[in-house]
Amino acid sequence: MLSQVLLVSAPGKVILHGEHSVVHGKVALAVALNLRTFLRLQPHNSGKVSLRLPNIGIQQTWDVARLQLLDTSFLEQGDLTEQVEKLKEVAGFSKDSTNHDCLAVPAFLYLYLTICRSQRTLPSLDIAVWSELPTGAGLGSSAAYSVCLAAALLTACEEIPNPLKDGEATGRWTEENLELINKWAFQGERVIHGNPSGVDNAISTWGGALRYQQGKISPLKRCTVPGPQAIKMDLDIVLGSRNRPAQATERQREGCHHEGVPVEQGQSPRLPTLKILLVNTKVPRSTKALVASVRNRMLKFPEIIAPLLASMDAISLECERVLGEMAAAPALEHYLVLEELIDMNQHHLNALGVGHASLDQLCQVTTAHGLHSKLTGAGGGGCGITLLRPDLERPEVEDTKQALTSCGFDCWETSIGAPGVFVHMAASLDASVQQALGDLR
Repeated sequence: MLSQVLLVSAPGKVILHGEHSVVHGKVALAVALNLRTFLRLQPHNSGKVSLRLPNIGIQQTWDVARLQLLDTSFLEQGDLTEQVEKLKEVAGFSKDSTNHDCLAVPAFLYLYLTICRSQRTLPSLDIAVWSELPTGAGLGSSAAYSVCLAAALLTACEEIPNPLKDGEATGRWTEENLELINKWAFQGERVIHGNPSGVDNAISTWGGALRYQQGKISPLKRCTVPGPQAIKMDLDIVLGSRNRPAQATERQREGCHHEGVPVEQGQSPRLPTLKILLVNTKVPRSTKALVASVRNRMLKFPEIIAPLLASMDAISLECERVLGEMAAAPALEHYLVLEELIDMNQHHLNALGVGHASLDQLCQVTTAHGLHSKLTGAGGGGCGITLLRPDLERPEVEDTKQALTSCGFDCWETSIGAPGVFVHMAASLDASVQQALGDLR
């Protein structure tokens, strides 16, 4: 069992193209969002294990001795619903609790009890998790949480080595160890969501970008996993230019994986970073209801909706092709094509019935500033993204952000294609993150 403090972070995700059409067998493009979740794990000898989640106001402590006496056979058998209900009991929640955020605690208990049972006795730990990602916004916050937990617990229990070398600010696990992290993170996601696709935890583990179609996760064409030196450059960029909470890094590069297996290095140039504004309209929505409404519209108007879905698939494929060209030689013309694709996809999503007045307002505001936006995720409110071309002047970006904030929206200037999960030394973290996580000694 490791004795030192572990500090881990993992990115969120956005859907670039393919919302809703992916449910009907079409291609979706997912990218890592450089708003990150941070975790601090501190071993000690108090006989307690504690979990602190300041974003959602949760702090709980358990006696290790009592957890050690638990019959955990239910974690290996029985259905998921039964497992979650028993984990709620261990967490001290009522069976009829409907607060979805509270499922973060059973997810922690599941990973703690299953990963740490390899130890002679369950370890005493203090764990704090803080995130730049808003919860319930379709940005992969639960996946980033599960990835951080899996990486930290596996490392603390020495199931995988700590990749942080003396004198280095950050460390990145090997592909084999990332496989294991992703596998366990998916189990945490199952506790929270029941039947996740696996896309969110995969993108948070590996970072970069991937495509998803009919249950298969694969890399974007012409996309490669960056080598160790490129990874180090990416992490230096992430750590060196963060301006939280409203802004993140200037640029990162992309890496991909294929169903948990990394793409071989050297196959093609890496994709350029895309700078974006991420906008949260703060309008709540039900993904389940919106997916059902699209299905109903498809049944009612099949000859209208089927071509729309096929067109959305073509948009995803064209975006993938353009990003492939940008890997070799990015040019302003490529950004102009990406803007056209954004506009077309947003109109298609409105035709499917998943738009919202708040998203229309977002698009109108950014259009007035010469920018192009679309919803990301389920729609019906929620979040949207705005592409920032490299030729934009700083005042143009600031004016747009102020106009969006004046609408009552939350706005982050950030980037997509961020690195996946990695471990930090304390000095590499901003003061705001250190303060949120607590004592880092």
